[in-house]
Amino acid sequence: MLRLLLLMAALAAALSGQRVEVQEFTLDNGMRFLLLARHGDPNVAAGWISKFGSVNERPGVTGVAHLFEHMMFKGTHKVGTKDIERDLEIIEELDQLRGQIQVERAKLLEKQRRGLIEDADDPAARSPEHSALLGRFEALIEEQRELIVKDEFSQIYTVNGGSGMNAGTSNDYTIYFINVPSNKLELWFWMESDRLLNAVFRQFYSERDVVKEERRLRVDSTPTGKLNEQFESMFWQASPYSWPVIGWPSDLNAITRDEALDFFERYYSPDNLVAALVGDFEVDRAKELAERYFGRLQRGSQPPVPMRTREVEQQAEQRLTGHAETRPQAILRFHTVPDAHVDEPALIVLSSLLNGRTGRLYKSLVLEQKVAVQASAGVDGRKYDGSFQVTGVAAPGSTPQDVERALLGELQRLADEPADERELQKVKNQQLAGDFRKLRSKFGLMVQLLVYEALGDWRNINVFSDRIQAVTAEDIQRVARKYFTETNRTVAHYFTKEGAGPPGRPGGPGRRPQGGQR
Repeated sequence: MLRLLLLMAALAAALSGQRVEVQEFTLDNGMRFLLLARHGDPNVAAGWISKFGSVNERPGVTGVAHLFEHMMFKGTHKVGTKDIERDLEIIEELDQLRGQIQVERAKLLEKQRRGLIEDADDPAARSPEHSALLGRFEALIEEQRELIVKDEFSQIYTVNGGSGMNAGTSNDYTIYFINVPSNKLELWFWMESDRLLNAVFRQFYSERDVVKEERRLRVDSTPTGKLNEQFESMFWQASPYSWPVIGWPSDLNAITRDEALDFFERYYSPDNLVAALVGDFEVDRAKELAERYFGRLQRGSQPPVPMRTREVEQQAEQRLTGHAETRPQAILRFHTVPDAHVDEPALIVLSSLLNGRTGRLYKSLVLEQKVAVQASAGVDGRKYDGSFQVTGVAAPGSTPQDVERALLGELQRLADEPADERELQKVKNQQLAGDFRKLRSKFGLMVQLLVYEALGDWRNINVFSDRIQAVTAEDIQRVARKYFTETNRTVAHYFTKEGAGPPGRPGGPGRRPQGGQR
């Protein structure tokens, strides 16, 4: 036992000593660059991030951050079109028509509100003028489609050896990334700066329909998608985290290109962007290319709108009961702390005590009590707020109530009994080993640098391991007592819908970046 503890302590010391040595610089326009040269494999993991996401939206235009991510793959004045002049003319005509169509649609919505018609989207309810406008609109969409060179932006990268191009939108940021050969690094600087400098938001209205279909696939067509959204919006009472990253359906129907352009002007100004390069490149050459290409960008005239509305303190337990084509399960979520808060490391270590095949939840709920077939815990530290969640999927013959009681029992045990030192050191080392493996991947490190910076400061990557190692058994008890209270929790019970077929894949409420390659 002594040798094992000494070995664990030595491993922890080695891992906590890892440091990422980043060179950073800022252009005159405010855009920042994080550079980490790793010579050898002749490739570079390259990406950039806007430090704003769905939390920076407002009611009525939810989903615009994610929609804009789609638009950034639609090309520029030079990429993605056979005739830029006609392309721009069509875009202007579409915007004008869309304004007229919105006026007609507003009339139908008013009739629906008053009960004069059942459905504002029913074609039979439209006036002749409305139908004519839609016909002209669709004709222009088809004409523009003939001008478009489909996926030219991604194809240019592919034929030049680029791989893994993708993007993602979260509550707090939007990130774009790719791997490129070292000798094609200048191509990345030109391509990425060009889609910021000369962006053409072509196919805006048809892409809006693509996002609506994505929403149907990710939310409407999944067993618990709509319940998860309801749980999320119930948990976050005041915070903008309450609406989904992908947006509410009514907003997706109504967002205009002008609203997207306003979002671009505010949140894609170079002083709101950070780029990162990790791989085989020369730092001086990268700085030169950054000045040449990204230095062309001008600061926006509209500053970002500060995120004002913060979550209010929950006053009473909240509960949701739903039925779906899924296995019975219980979800318990508690308000905690944002990313980089002093209590976050203790909550992370606490979740590690609960998770995994050797964790407390599996041992207790699955092996000993046999009330669940799986159980997990997770910390979700966002930029402005955070949460802690435990989930359990009921075993045959057990109910969500049984699972909830067992989950609460394990949380109470954490508050009442100090964690064993060996158990605590084991999960710390597992966490640190996982973090060390992430640092070895050029691509993974590039993404981590950008996300850390978007949430606060990339330098936190160098102190995170030390903060984990410093967590004590007393810290675990303290945060458990502080946050796992009855008035601070929101509980969901999902029951199998009567008459449903075989249970679907279990899942609980949670967040993940929306989006992908377009």
